[in-house]
Amino acid sequence: MITRINHVGIAVNSIDSMLKFYTEALGLKLKDIEVVQDQKVRTAIITVGDSRIELLESTDPEGPIAKHIERRGEGLHHLALEVTDVRQTLADLKSKNVRLVDTEPRRGVENTSMAFLHPGEPKVLIEIVEPPR
Repeated sequence: MITRINHVGIAVNSIDSMLKFYTEALGLKLKDIEVVQDQKVRTAIITVGDSRIELLESTDPEGPIAKHIERRGEGLHHLALEVTDVRQTLADLKSKNVRLVDTEPRRGVENTSMAFLHPGEPKVLIEIVEPPR
């Protein structure tokens, strides 16, 4: 079951150069910076009430964020919807013939369990994310 918007992912060339805007101009708080090695990404988590903005910087020129920026430029990368059970949500979506990028959950930022849906039909990359228990 989807419970809320967890975060909005924004692809950037440099987290360090973008943080000033979010923290100083907008007055938001940086919660943490984390590297997720298997996704070849460095992330900055910025809190906005109960939600977050996740800045995504590639750690590899061949990584998915670098390729996204090369094709589309910096900007919106994905919308993350929080779910109560990522495995069950994947099974439900598969039974409805929703195209999946990930058929099994993987570890995400802040020790979450997450998976991506194919952006074809919704016209945006959607991440489903289950917070750690």
